[in-house]
Amino acid sequence: MPNVEITVPEHLEMQIAQLIEQGEFVNREEAIQELLSTGLRAYKTSGPIEEEEPGFEEEGMMGHEDEYVF
Repeated sequence: MPNVEITVPEHLEMQIAQLIEQGEFVNREEAIQELLSTGLRAYKTSGPIEEEEPGFEEEGMMGHEDEYVF
């Protein structure tokens, strides 16, 4: 299996660590493999997301793409 090195924002690393602590995954390698695989399947199913006008939805309320505060 090929090795891949990635750099992720700290908030994503913290979310991955939390999933491991909760027992969702055995270790980081398993977590990252499964999350990438799931993301790729979802991308293939739905296709690329079209660009929208910049706004709150682009960066989220806290400045992170995947983080929204209600």
